[in-house]
Amino acid sequence: MQKISIAIDGPAGAGKSTIAKKIAKELGIIYLDTGAMYRTVALKALKEGISTSDKENLTELVQNIDMRISYIGDEQRIFLDNEDVSQKIRTPEVSKGASDVAVIPEVRLKMVELQRKISDENSVVMDGRDIGTYVLPNASLKIFLTASVDERAKRRYNEQREKGIEITLDEVKKEIIYRDKNDSEREFAPLKKADDAIEIDTTNLSINEVVDRIISLVRELK
Repeated sequence: MQKISIAIDGPAGAGKSTIAKKIAKELGIIYLDTGAMYRTVALKALKEGISTSDKENLTELVQNIDMRISYIGDEQRIFLDNEDVSQKIRTPEVSKGASDVAVIPEVRLKMVELQRKISDENSVVMDGRDIGTYVLPNASLKIFLTASVDERAKRRYNEQREKGIEITLDEVKKEIIYRDKNDSEREFAPLKKADDAIEIDTTNLSINEVVDRIISLVRELK
């Protein structure tokens, strides 16, 4: 298969990561979880005692951040200062912080630089908020996933509980509403459906139904 890039965008809890991972596995290409990169920046800030809204210090922090992405089998692992933080970046505090740091242009520019480099060198499935509109504007295929707030909160709650993270459904719903507002209203590269993206509402669809639909769209690419 020729080198391809698949951009999957959408709000928190729409199923982007789960679906992107399955597509990457089925196609035998790399999955890049861009959200994990912003979460790692937020975790680093919290470890350093820096507010996740402190633009000046975060701009400095991100220039020299020791972040590395590795693949163990088909699973992406992310390392911060040589420590595997793949689980530590999934807490509610880091989730909120990730949304905060992602509105800072200098942080996004650094992360996008890394993301584009990976895409230039590999066939990728990349998910996030601005992949089709900003990171990979020339992606081979652009998908925009959405779902109702209640459905997204329920999915994220179940996902967190399975990982042993103690949280209430109400807390998850509040976090998602916060992130939706923050991501959509940020000045630089906001959450937005690309004009040429195909929108899929996943509220009443199974993961496999969404994956099958996207795979069929990939097969139609010329």
